Amino acid sequence: DQLKLPYALWNRKAVREMLQRRYDRKLSIRGVGNYLKRWGYTPQKPLQRAYEQNPVAVRKWLEEDYPRIKEVAKEEGADIHWGDETGLRSDDVRGRSYSPRGVTPEVRVNQKRHACSIISTVTNKGGMRWMCFEGGINAQLLIRFLGRLIKNAPRKIFLILDNLPVHHAKILKPWLEKDIDRIELFFLPSYSPELNPVEVANADLKKNVSSKPPARNEEQMVESIIGHYRSIQNRPEKVLRFFLHPDVCYAA
Repeated sequence: DQLKLPYALWNRKAVREMLQRRYDRKLSIRGVGNYLKRWGYTPQKPLQRAYEQNPVAVRKWLEEDYPRIKEVAKEEGADIHWGDETGLRSDDVRGRSYSPRGVTPEVRVNQKRHACSIISTVTNKGGMRWMCFEGGINAQLLIRFLGRLIKNAPRKIFLILDNLPVHHAKILKPWLEKDIDRIELFFLPSYSPELNPVEVANADLKKNVSSKPPARNEEQMVESIIGHYRSIQNRPEKVLRFFLHPDVCYAA
């Protein structure tokens, strides 16, 4: 993009054109591949970053905002939770299946799809909280989850969320002011889901649930989700491993 090349990725053709422009050397496609291999380059699936993401805001979050939140949480004896919403569908089947060459494997899914939404939080101490619901998240559901989150919580909670509009709903403000001694909200930079450790937990949920036989009804789907989350709640070491991901290890 910076070099104004008509390619989205650094494939061999793009590298060849860049070398020709910069060094006036015309190489074959195979020759470019040989050089890349010799230089230690391998073809990789790129990570995706939102075009709208502000790198300055991300750097500020990593170097200033989050360290300050962590320091205040330590002073107040608060636990930091990372939260987000996600959803699953009964026809979402992931992974690969071995089959003879030329014979495409087949998975039978219900034509009538079922969906389930989940809001969850994780902590770098191995804790996890979650709630299933139908449809999209709204302010009432968020307040309901926050109420469950602070119920019987031994310490104050600092909850870090993304900038979804519902997280800034007007009716949240009086509820939060009423429980200011028990919970406070903080927000990640816009378009930066990769900075949220709970996204790693969401990916783990989808991988595990979608690798099982497709749910034939809504009850089966909810049971599968609940079973997975309960197993994680009993294994705090697995939650801690979510924080080892390169994008979120800053929060470990």
